[in-house]
Amino acid sequence: MTAAPNLRMTEAEYLAFERDSEQRHEFVNGEVVAMAGGSPLHAAVTTAALVALGSRLRGKPCRPYGSDLRVHVPNTGLYCYPDVTVVCGPLERHTDDRNVVTNPTVVVEVYSPSTRAHDQGPKAAHYRMCSTIQSILLVDPIERTVEQYTRIDTTRWEIERHTEVGELHLAVLGLMVPVAELFADSDAERAAELEAMATAPQRKPVAPDA
Repeated sequence: MTAAPNLRMTEAEYLAFERDSEQRHEFVNGEVVAMAGGSPLHAAVTTAALVALGSRLRGKPCRPYGSDLRVHVPNTGLYCYPDVTVVCGPLERHTDDRNVVTNPTVVVEVYSPSTRAHDQGPKAAHYRMCSTIQSILLVDPIERTVEQYTRIDTTRWEIERHTEVGELHLAVLGLMVPVAELFADSDAERAAELEAMATAPQRKPVAPDA
């Protein structure tokens, strides 16, 4: 994601702006943030996560959605598009925009180099303030690991780090999901991204002012 410079709005202005925009934007602390396109690796892992959850939830009261679903965290004012969102039960919609959902149960974010720090830090903190979210999955497609947050109560979370040989226990969904399924068939995309990272020019340090 890249922030649109000096583009600050009220919540109502953002909702009106987003309805007319051809590009998706998140709304973070009063600032509009344009969403950049993801890499093939990011797309492959996001799709695999959606398939892994969707195949297990078919016919159950919880349903997974892709990254077109916009989510609102009322306690912090965040509007965002998680890579995967699972909602259990009927959708609860925003009173001012019925395309916005306010009751996510599980959210999944797949890291990219430009979003990792934001996803792992501020965004995860927003998610932990959402009373309906019971589990947060932060997926690293390069390291092939998953950081899983599971709600214990209103303020406490259990944090587990899973490797590719591990298994995700999503108690709120009644599911066990092998971590390896999230990275299935993404070897070529991962190799290409690793090569690009290795050959990317290094930034030169900026000399201090005299």
